[in-house]
Amino acid sequence: MPNTATAIDPRVTYTNMHPPRHDLVAEVLGGFSQPQKTLSPKFFYDEQGSQLFEAITEQPEYYPTRSERMVLRNKAGEIADHLGPDATLIEPGCGSCEKVRLLLDALQPAHYLAMDISADFLLNSAGEVAQAFPDLDIQAVCADFSQLDQLPVPDSSGRRVVFFPGSTLGNFSPAMAQRFLSAVRHLVGDDGGLLIGVDRHKDTRILDAAYNDQAGVTAAFNLNALTHLNRILPADFDTNRFSHRAFYNTDARRVEMHLRSECDQMVHCAGEAITFREGETIHSENSYKYTHDQFDRLARTTGFRVESEWSDAQSLFSVYFCRAAPV
Repeated sequence: MPNTATAIDPRVTYTNMHPPRHDLVAEVLGGFSQPQKTLSPKFFYDEQGSQLFEAITEQPEYYPTRSERMVLRNKAGEIADHLGPDATLIEPGCGSCEKVRLLLDALQPAHYLAMDISADFLLNSAGEVAQAFPDLDIQAVCADFSQLDQLPVPDSSGRRVVFFPGSTLGNFSPAMAQRFLSAVRHLVGDDGGLLIGVDRHKDTRILDAAYNDQAGVTAAFNLNALTHLNRILPADFDTNRFSHRAFYNTDARRVEMHLRSECDQMVHCAGEAITFREGETIHSENSYKYTHDQFDRLARTTGFRVESEWSDAQSLFSVYFCRAAPV
């Protein structure tokens, strides 16, 4: 059962639905048992990882956040027209809540549900929104993307709309993206909507630079996942023995991030011994890029229809409003 408590800011209702530890251990060990070792991107996001990701968005090579901010600022009024009055706005993976704050004055929703896997970061972010918008009803829910069907969404006469910015959809494989958007469609119902940021397919050089910033922030973000595992499993990763690798896989149309073992080594994770060969990698993230036609097909197969698309001046990034379609 969800554990409900009052957050630091009394205007925010907090619900803790964080997955239990035994589920996380099984997920990590299952990923490490594969021929290509994998680690879910959720393990990036402890408090330090969340702060590092916010720093990534400020790097000069990282275009998605700047492009999306521009669209949200310039089109907030049009977006509000699509949502209608008194909407319930639900943001999975809300992070710093920085992007939703660009919209709230124009949208004026009745409720805002902020969801994130990092509890401390979530509470700080939701508290800042409460200070800036004291009349807004705010719920903060610590949960992961698999728990959309369990969210304590308040009753409202307005439309339910999921806000999913930041091209986070690209972190899902095509099959996972379809399952996620189908869950979103179920959550918002027949009158609901989806406001989503989608990174577009583009020149490989732009993509490679965006995930290999010169300041090394993305590298620190990737390696921090191992530090996070050390704490929660526990494990004994030596981050000096791993390095960050990121590249654009043109055939799959995705950026891949990996953690490369720099030597033959053995790491202990939750009591299990995991061996790594020199040069072996942990595949830690994908970031798929979409053409308009690809995203349109995905929306239609999951019970949505694209109603509007907005892009930045360079057409690097798109924000879509999708309305629930009959299923």
